[in-house]
Amino acid sequence: FKRPFGVPEGRAQENFTDPDSRIMKCAGGALEQNYNAQTAVDEQAHIIVAAALSNCGSDAAYKCEAVFKQLAASGYELVVAVDRAGKGSKPIDPQRLPHTAAMAAKLQSQSGKAAYRKRKWIVEPPNGWVNQVLGFRQFSLRGARRVRAEWKLVCLALNLRRMAVMCA
Repeated sequence: FKRPFGVPEGRAQENFTDPDSRIMKCAGGALEQNYNAQTAVDEQAHIIVAAALSNCGSDAAYKCEAVFKQLAASGYELVVAVDRAGKGSKPIDPQRLPHTAAMAAKLQSQSGKAAYRKRKWIVEPPNGWVNQVLGFRQFSLRGARRVRAEWKLVCLALNLRRMAVMCA
């Protein structure tokens, strides 16, 4: 590769209307000016329990030894992909990265694969509902602080809609 994943070419233009946003690689390989929105979703109710937004194009922040060490000590049984879509493409040195190697081994087990597949029906539906049900396809505001607030408002609107359906 000419440059690291998620980094635009040097000739890419800076966004003058929203300098907090970043050029990110999207589906199909296109580069677009974006933010990276994240959600954590309750498995039973499909309610968004946490919403975050960053201007980092990749999810590399979740895939580091320090995060895996914290997860191991937390007592929670979580599964985080250590590479692109959990495919196990690169060997991991267990001497240098013991917690990362343990997470990779967990992902290769049957229970780890089953847990990772759950995200398709836990996290993906609310993300699709934001797009299809609420019709939210782009941010109206500019600046990381405002866009973060708008994202949390959108997630709140979806949660209120879900709760209304659940209580009816």
